[in-house]
Amino acid sequence: MAHLNFITPNWPAPLNVKALQTTRLGGASIAPFASLNLGAHVGDDSIAVAKNRQLLSPYLPSEPVWVNQVHGVEVIDAATSTCLQNADASFATKVNVVCVTMTADCLPVLLCDKAGTVVAAVHAGWRGLCDGVIEATVQKLNVPANEVLVWLGPAIGPDAFEVGGDVRSQFMAKNAQAEQAFKPIADQHDKWLGNLYMIAKQRLNQLGVTQIYGASVNEGFCTYTDEARFFSFRRDNVTGRMASMIWLDSKP
Repeated sequence: MAHLNFITPNWPAPLNVKALQTTRLGGASIAPFASLNLGAHVGDDSIAVAKNRQLLSPYLPSEPVWVNQVHGVEVIDAATSTCLQNADASFATKVNVVCVTMTADCLPVLLCDKAGTVVAAVHAGWRGLCDGVIEATVQKLNVPANEVLVWLGPAIGPDAFEVGGDVRSQFMAKNAQAEQAFKPIADQHDKWLGNLYMIAKQRLNQLGVTQIYGASVNEGFCTYTDEARFFSFRRDNVTGRMASMIWLDSKP
């Protein structure tokens, strides 16, 4: 696996829950999509994207259920969805069905339950995060909140995510706690640094979900500053996409 530079989530998921996070390394695409771009919608050569997706197949039980991400809150059952359905999250209770989210600054969120009966992948861009895509996904898991495990993957970090006051206001209108996740930028009027990880954690905590791992805790990812490992739309504008994938293995 090393040549593709996967990140394996460090969380206490059950043995039958499998998850992988790609980086930008190890693929066939050339700049500005170099090199493991998995996004077919970003202007990259379609043959290169197909090769990159094929590189994943030895590590997966089936083709990931790719969705058309629209920064909304729609959550679909990956086992019964049509190809490229509009959605920003998917869940699976059937074995060998691979849920996937693609990101390049937005926050990827992987979820499972302690019993290993359900998994989900969420694309939490700021709009979806604000509007409740995480809450909608947790509801679809249909398990008690204290049974839910969450891994937060690489996203734009709290020292790089610059937003205007309008974005901050939208978050605070949904949850006053969000004020803690924004720091004013010195010498700039109504400009703020936002912490997507903190907001995600606040939203999960409000649901009673407290077992949260990954970047919010100790892994220190930042797609914007770590150019060697990660694609970043904010940094490069024209760029590739990484994938966060999760599935239930047929063998516990």
